[in-house]
Amino acid sequence: MQDPNFQPPVNPLPPVVILLFLAMAGVEAGLSLGEAGLIGGPGAIGWRLGLIREYGFSGDIFDWMLANGQWPLMQLVRLVTYPFIHLGFTHAVFAMVLLLALGKLVAEAMGQVAVTAIFFASGIFGAVIYALLLDDPVWVSGAYPNVYGLIGGYSFVMWRQLAGRGHEQYRAFTLIGLLMALQLFWGIFFEAGTLWVAELFGFFCGFGLSFMFAPGEWARLRARLQRR
Repeated sequence: MQDPNFQPPVNPLPPVVILLFLAMAGVEAGLSLGEAGLIGGPGAIGWRLGLIREYGFSGDIFDWMLANGQWPLMQLVRLVTYPFIHLGFTHAVFAMVLLLALGKLVAEAMGQVAVTAIFFASGIFGAVIYALLLDDPVWVSGAYPNVYGLIGGYSFVMWRQLAGRGHEQYRAFTLIGLLMALQLFWGIFFEAGTLWVAELFGFFCGFGLSFMFAPGEWARLRARLQRR
């Protein structure tokens, strides 16, 4: 019989975060085992590329849909499937670690509905802006635009907490500032590509959506409007 006063040393992860993690981990486990030759035979080597072509996001395809005014569902679904297919094992592990950490923090502050909305909306918004701003044939895959959206949610929580304590609110953006600085550093010495555009706008989307989900934000907004 469990002690009712027992407190686990680590708070359990929210179910929605676990489900997102398992979806990513399941896909990556299959691809990694195939590449290692443990399942699927010789053809498994091409599984990753095939999944990216089948379910990744292409700016060229989006531009074609926009130009022709046609929006087939099998192409639109790429906006929500690309985060679950990564470029490699390390690429997937970092995304999943960030998902677990940031998803837990955002869920504790704003709830699981907020995590779900921020995760998917940030991925969609980041990919669409990537397609609209750039003419880059590189396909978008991996959960980084979505995870950057959760960074936006985390930054919002910190921003509000620092304001309540009378501290400098710019400190809430330390994490995103550090990540963008690393992107810049990497781009100077290596070929970093342009996927950071999707990630940055994913962050903006997550931060903006937090105004809808953070407790008390609607009351604050009404109070400001009434004062005017």
